[in-house]
Amino acid sequence: MLARFVTFTREEWSQLLPSTPLHLTEADAEALRAADDQVSLSEMTDVYVPLSRLLNLYISSARALHRSTSDFLGLESDAPVPYVIGVAGGVASGKSTTARVLRLLLSRCPEQPRVDVVTTDGFLYPNTTLEARGLVARKGFPESYDQGKLVRFLADIKAGRPEVAAPVYSHRTYDIVPGRFDVFRRPDVLIIEGLSILQTGAGTHVFVSDLLDYSVFVDASEADIRRWYVARFLALREAAATDVESFYRRFSAMSEEETTAVAEMVWRKINGVNLKENVEPTRLRAQLILEKGPDHSVRRIRLRKL
Repeated sequence: MLARFVTFTREEWSQLLPSTPLHLTEADAEALRAADDQVSLSEMTDVYVPLSRLLNLYISSARALHRSTSDFLGLESDAPVPYVIGVAGGVASGKSTTARVLRLLLSRCPEQPRVDVVTTDGFLYPNTTLEARGLVARKGFPESYDQGKLVRFLADIKAGRPEVAAPVYSHRTYDIVPGRFDVFRRPDVLIIEGLSILQTGAGTHVFVSDLLDYSVFVDASEADIRRWYVARFLALREAAATDVESFYRRFSAMSEEETTAVAEMVWRKINGVNLKENVEPTRLRAQLILEKGPDHSVRRIRLRKL
């Protein structure tokens, strides 16, 4: 199946830099780092700058096609449809960091497009609903999301509605924030990141994947992702020691060994199962795969053949 992709090493991919690359600083990399995913300035330059330039080619081509089609049909050319980029991958694989880096770089392209990021976490059912439906142990699985609301959100974005609202999820409280929404006002580019955005299914329903213009999958071995997840779990527990509202404060009285055992159990029974059953099988549906090594850095890039 991977024969459908052209594979580049990181060194080969970095040679695709344009003659006038984006100027990045260490401060840019520092601002984008997460506690569990330390993106470096060299990785931004070697991997993400060429990727942002490639994406800009697709975005520009989509706009040109929109104008040409309007001319051909004799229609008045209205605002171009927002370009939607999906970033998929397992829990703790680094999807959020990839989305943030792409947002920064795409917004610095010559056209200076307005780029927004949304996560599918906001479309999870509230914890009370998950409890009522017996889905607490399935949080993150496809059935734990309000798929209809998520599809309607993207459809409204693609329709160019003036304002489209998305619910907000808090990793601090591990739940939807009641009454809080992020409002998106006709972005030029929308990056959506989530576990299962490349999935399809039986029947005639519309899926999130149907509304994506381009998709990126952040890939790594399960052993590495599990280790990153446990490290993130421990970091969140440490940060929650003095935060009475944090979901992770309940683990603050545990030893590191006990907390690690809890994190390993959650991975084994929930996140690891979801990765194998629902997330990893969608990998080859992406247009581009970022393959990470044990240190979280991208070592190979697989680009689907045109």
